Amino acid sequence: MQPAIGQLAFRTKELTKTYGSGAAAVHALRGVDIEIPAGEMVVLLGPSGSGKSTLLNILGGLDDATSGTAHFFDQEISRMNERRLTFYRREHVGFVFQFYNLMPSLTAKENVELVTEIASNPMDAEEALAMVGLKERINHFPAQLSGGEQQRVAIARAVAKQPTVMFCDEPTGALDSATGRSVLNVLQDVNQNLGTTVMIVTHAAATAAMADRVIHFADGDVREIIENRAKLTADEIEW
Repeated sequence: MQPAIGQLAFRTKELTKTYGSGAAAVHALRGVDIEIPAGEMVVLLGPSGSGKSTLLNILGGLDDATSGTAHFFDQEISRMNERRLTFYRREHVGFVFQFYNLMPSLTAKENVELVTEIASNPMDAEEALAMVGLKERINHFPAQLSGGEQQRVAIARAVAKQPTVMFCDEPTGALDSATGRSVLNVLQDVNQNLGTTVMIVTHAAATAAMADRVIHFADGDVREIIENRAKLTADEIEW
């Protein structure tokens, strides 16, 4: 069951991430304070190296912060040990990356089943693939699918866990505009029909028009947060 809209899915306070030390230190995050209400579609915009993917990785339990706090509802992610982080990722988080990360020797259905076999309350793999428009392609291998279809398999794999939140890092970065729109349509459907909080890291500024909230990053910090009062559909945005 998804949490009620209006609750805060995430909040961070003075969150920092530093790689290295001394003169060679790289400050990826510099005291980030944000609040993300549950059920929203959120777009993180900024140039390469601005910190948006680092934030996504910390909120997703893939990386740890140097200082500050990050909460997922009433749980402090920044204090979780590896065992709790593994449980958090397995039960609550779906990931979608730019380059799909599908197993080439498995069919679309089998790739999705990799997740359904370990999730506690999974959606049927065929149902998840039907949701992303691949009902007729469930027995195809990745090499037999287009780039957009492979990305939709990756989304189905994430959705099949029925996660509370989906983190998408440049999900349309390797796709042409028409295919990219089809992928964004799927993410919008997941957000609206399942109530899943969806966070998208992207360079594509046009994607901001379909978000509830747009967070602009620069130099490791939040420069501006904009709430959209009138969202566009994926088909309406200018690519």
